Amino acid sequence: AQEQPPGPGAFDLGAQSGRWAAFQERHRLSCEEAARLLLDAYEYRGLVKHTGGCHCGAVRFEVWASADLHVFNCNCSICTKKQNRHFIVPASRFKLLKGADNLTTYTFNTHCAQHTFCKTCGVQSFYTPRSNPDGYGIAPHCLDDGTVQSIVTENINGKEWEKAVKEHKTIRDMSKP
Repeated sequence: AQEQPPGPGAFDLGAQSGRWAAFQERHRLSCEEAARLLLDAYEYRGLVKHTGGCHCGAVRFEVWASADLHVFNCNCSICTKKQNRHFIVPASRFKLLKGADNLTTYTFNTHCAQHTFCKTCGVQSFYTPRSNPDGYGIAPHCLDDGTVQSIVTENINGKEWEKAVKEHKTIRDMSKP
C-alpha cells in the first residue's frame, strides 16, 4: 500500500514528529496551540506577552511588547483629563481576548483617534491613537503585574499635536511591525 500525502494543513515532521508529540503532551497543548506558542516565540523574539484589561474585568487583552516600555505622556485636552499615558504597538501584536461587546468609543476633533473604553467601569485600557491609526496605544497601568521591567516616560506636546508629531523622529513608525 502506498502512503498517502498529508491532507490540507497537515505536514510531515519527519524525524521531529516524536519531539513534537512529546512537546504537545508535556505542555498539554493541541497541535494548533503548540504551533501558536512556537510561532509567537519565534516572531516576537525579544518581546514579552503582557496581559491586561479594564477594572471590572469585562475587557481583557494581550499584547506583545518589550519588557522595557517607552510610554508617552501627552498634554492634549483629552489625555490631560484622562491622565492617558500609553505605549504604542502594531495592531498585529495586540489581541482582544474578551469584551468587544462591552467597549464603546469616543471621538472628537479629527475623529481619527478612537478612544475606546469599558461600558461598565469606564476604564480605557487601550485605544487607537491619532499618531498611529494602524496600531494601539496601551495603558501600562492596565497591564497585569509581573511582565514590565522598566518604564521610560516621554512627554509629548499634544496641545500642538501637528508640530509635535512632525518633529518627533519615531512616533509615526511605532505601529509598524
